[in-house]
Amino acid sequence: MCPTGCFNAICRKATRRGLLKTGFAAVAVASAGFPPDAGAAPAAPAVTRSFTDVVDLTHALYEGFPTFDGSKWFTMEPVFTYAKEKLNINRWTLMEHTGTHMDAPLHFSADGMSVDLLPVTDLVVPLAVIDIAARAQDNPDSAVTPDDIKAWETKHGPLPEGCCVAMHSGWGRLLASPRFVGRDAQGKNHTPGFHGETAHMLLTERKVKGLGVDTLSLDLGIETGSFPVHYSWLPSGRWGVECLANLDTLPAKGAHLVLGGPKVKGATGGPSRVMALV
Repeated sequence: MCPTGCFNAICRKATRRGLLKTGFAAVAVASAGFPPDAGAAPAAPAVTRSFTDVVDLTHALYEGFPTFDGSKWFTMEPVFTYAKEKLNINRWTLMEHTGTHMDAPLHFSADGMSVDLLPVTDLVVPLAVIDIAARAQDNPDSAVTPDDIKAWETKHGPLPEGCCVAMHSGWGRLLASPRFVGRDAQGKNHTPGFHGETAHMLLTERKVKGLGVDTLSLDLGIETGSFPVHYSWLPSGRWGVECLANLDTLPAKGAHLVLGGPKVKGATGGPSRVMALV
């Protein structure tokens, strides 16, 4: 994503590879923070950051993309074809929460913000990746716990203010496997997620704007009936992003997340193009 006028003139003179090699500083990401309270001192100047790589964190959406109950949440049919009308246009029919997608506060609240009301400055944020892949490989009901957050901070320092905390469980590589959904004979789903106590900790003791997972849900699969994380996190005005890809290629600290969600009035979420600037 590039704001109008940001890349356009430059990209006519230089290749994308050349820009990335130089870590072009003008295409910078300002440190994300929360709006100051009324009467507070002026905010500190934004910190300019450069990047040298862009990683796609998005799975391609297709008919039959996994859902917890096996329902088809996305279909695509041609309306115009190049062979007949000399142009191609498809009709999509979809549920908002399919594929790599975002959750807006309205998803689990009566009057929370819909996707079109989220401040765009809340969608470009520092990224902290919590790696529980080794544990989840043996136990698909593993959760990101408060101890995981503390261990990350012991190694990397405090969570960046206004960041997205993303769980890397290894599920991003399991999309074509039945294990991605983890549905057992009793209809229970076994997939990693955030523990409810962790969501509470990040709400009350840290300044975090978003949660991300490489699974179908912010919650553990076995808790998708009660949704403790969704019901605490989203009504607070924060967002989530689910079904992320390629988290295993990112550093634990230092990248920035760009959440390119749909700007649809009243939407509770929607398929998104998600990127990491590294």
